Amino acid sequence: MKHPIFLQPVFKEKIWGGTALRDKFHYNIPSKNTGECWAISAHPNGQSIVSAGEFKGLTLGELWGKYPGIFGGMKQGDFPLLTKILDANNDLSIQVHPNDENSNNKENGIQGKTECWYIIHCEEDSEIVLGHNANTKDELINMIENKQWDRLLKRVKIKPGDFFYVPAGTMHSLGRGILVLETQQSSDSTYRVYDYDRVDSDGNMRELHLDKAIDITIIPHELKESRSMVLNKDEATITKFVDSEYFSVYKWKVNGFFSYTQNERFQLASVIEGTGQIKTADGTSLIKKGDHFILPFDLGDFEIKGNLELIVSHP
Repeated sequence: MKHPIFLQPVFKEKIWGGTALRDKFHYNIPSKNTGECWAISAHPNGQSIVSAGEFKGLTLGELWGKYPGIFGGMKQGDFPLLTKILDANNDLSIQVHPNDENSNNKENGIQGKTECWYIIHCEEDSEIVLGHNANTKDELINMIENKQWDRLLKRVKIKPGDFFYVPAGTMHSLGRGILVLETQQSSDSTYRVYDYDRVDSDGNMRELHLDKAIDITIIPHELKESRSMVLNKDEATITKFVDSEYFSVYKWKVNGFFSYTQNERFQLASVIEGTGQIKTADGTSLIKKGDHFILPFDLGDFEIKGNLELIVSHP
């Protein structure tokens, strides 16, 4: 296949969501409390749909199952990755995700959830929670039981363009006023530790999962800093943010012309700023902010022209 495969996202309403996905990306969101855009997803809880071409109307899961050649024959288990854009109009819950081993034991074989964040936009003085200050499990339990959140949680000031790697077992949260692109394992397993005593539209507090969360949290917290590598090619800057056992994530910033050869089994691409075009052996497609597409295995050589920024990932 010599052309990109464009996908239609799925949107999720959340108690902490807002309207940034509409205001900044011009998506047709379902409500003023839209928190998540599942941009490239084959997860059963929300599948992207091919929006054009010979596979139009297929879900990504169907494409993965029926046409393994698109993905370089990579057809072991479920589609491995999930790309989201999150609108944290309000604070997300303090949470932790299981790793593959934890999830196999607790969630009937569902894969774990290591993730990473690229900060697209944030308000001044925005911050995230990334880790905790407990040195032992008993200390962690004591601070949770006594609601010593300021003492327990590690908070980090952020700015647009920052990148954070969040391994499974890391206590974390997005603060209010943050728009982030998240690359993660294809999992929807979340254990909430604290949710600010909020209630939903029916007046009910959301469920917490303290026993599971405490059991899988890495103690003491291990800081996993990512060291970016920058390459200039043609009229583009390629920044590699992370190269982990689950995914590699890059930013392509193009100011003019960029030529590339697709040499991975497949790549996932999200345009987060600007407009341009991608030219392949099959023709030229316009691309713009808010577009999401797959670069298939046998795409070969291609060119991107324009002024735009993309977040690109692959397993």
